Amino acid sequence: MNKQRHELKDYIHQDLNREVSAIAGYYVLTNEIRLLFHEWEVLYLTGYVVLDNSCCGSGSFYYAIVPGIIVDWKYKKTDDGLPVSRLELIRDEAVQNDIRLLIQKKEMFTQVNFQ
Repeated sequence: MNKQRHELKDYIHQDLNREVSAIAGYYVLTNEIRLLFHEWEVLYLTGYVVLDNSCCGSGSFYYAIVPGIIVDWKYKKTDDGLPVSRLELIRDEAVQNDIRLLIQKKEMFTQVNFQ
């Protein structure tokens, strides 16, 4: 990854195993995982979606979201007391594909998205 063009962001950790309502159903974040990838530690989240209020039918699926590479783990808290970590976004498509394959092999998920 090109370290000269890195893009940092704060990630606010959410409560796990809590249903969050959405227009067609709800989603639940189930885990935060720290994955070693070369010299980096990557944060990814797992969860599931339930579509039970959609005009087009119902269903569910599991997914993973990769917010980024951990730069500073839980270095502060929000006013609401939620931990905040500093992350580097992963923009390189080749790196994304390598990480996606690792997560898919470990989690058996087909859907892995990057923020």
